Amino acid sequence: MKATVFHGARDVRVETVPDPSIREPTDAIVRVVNAAICGSDLWPYRGVAKWEAGARLGHEFTGIVEAVGSGVTAVRTGQFVAAPFSYADGSCAFCRQHLYTSCEHAGFWGGMDDDGGQGQFVRVPFADATLVAIPDAIGHDAVKRTAVLALTDVMGTGYHGVVSAGTQAGGTVVVVGDGAVGLCAVQSARYLGAERVVSVGHHAERLALAERFGATDVVDSHDPDAAQRVVELTHGGAPSVVEAVGMQSSLDLALAVVRDGGTVAFVGVPAGMETLAFRRLFSGNVALRGALAPVRAYLPELMSALAAGAIDPSPVFTLKLPLEGAPQGYKAMDERAAIKVALEISTP
Repeated sequence: MKATVFHGARDVRVETVPDPSIREPTDAIVRVVNAAICGSDLWPYRGVAKWEAGARLGHEFTGIVEAVGSGVTAVRTGQFVAAPFSYADGSCAFCRQHLYTSCEHAGFWGGMDDDGGQGQFVRVPFADATLVAIPDAIGHDAVKRTAVLALTDVMGTGYHGVVSAGTQAGGTVVVVGDGAVGLCAVQSARYLGAERVVSVGHHAERLALAERFGATDVVDSHDPDAAQRVVELTHGGAPSVVEAVGMQSSLDLALAVVRDGGTVAFVGVPAGMETLAFRRLFSGNVALRGALAPVRAYLPELMSALAAGAIDPSPVFTLKLPLEGAPQGYKAMDERAAIKVALEISTP
């Protein structure tokens, strides 16, 4: 089969690799329909994260179940399914608390040992616990088929951010970051009934998309007075703030705009974060929550919301390419020419 393979900084290739096969009774083989390139995929691409040459890429995909192991009972062949960005056994103490990313047997797609989502087929461990069926209302709609791809990571992560930040119906939320996760956090906040949503970023076209997603206000993060502007808009700071970038500057901004007694949820993959304003947290009774999203916990609810038309994150995919175009897609995201790339690999 063909798959996207990492060879070094800014060196990603689509190559022939071995086909996956059933190894355990709980496995399934999924033929990938759509896969995505994630902002976190750019860390190895840029050389920030040190990966071995030969590692597979991609952790966001949807597809058709082609084969199942003898122990699989909830998933059947021919089913259109979505996979969260990590797999889990569904039965350990952490899974029972819906903290699937801390599962005792959790794993992540790609790397040296697992198939990446950016390939034609993927072996899925713990298929019954990991895969979520995609209803016909989504599978038969081209736009929703693209949108459901976002639920495997960025929409679920943005949703985790606003939930962890304590978003309330009628409340105020500030989202720091205008990437795919930040934009999905804006849409999630509106879905949960937030009355005021402030999107903070520095790309005009992305802030415009944030407004389409329901942001009531947008603020340029490159403005030296950005924090003051947000505090003024929120009448003294927001009770719920989502940090969706993972940089020191974005975390500092988030802590500067949260109201005393409020919560900052950080869901951006940390890159270069070295300090934390403990005095601000302590003296302001500010809670810091969030982190790695247990997307599997949110997939059923978000799937229902998408099927009903209550959410639509499909506009975050600003470039669609075939699998062979993956290197072009990485380049486009690296150069900020695309928010997020969808790879169209096969037909459902």
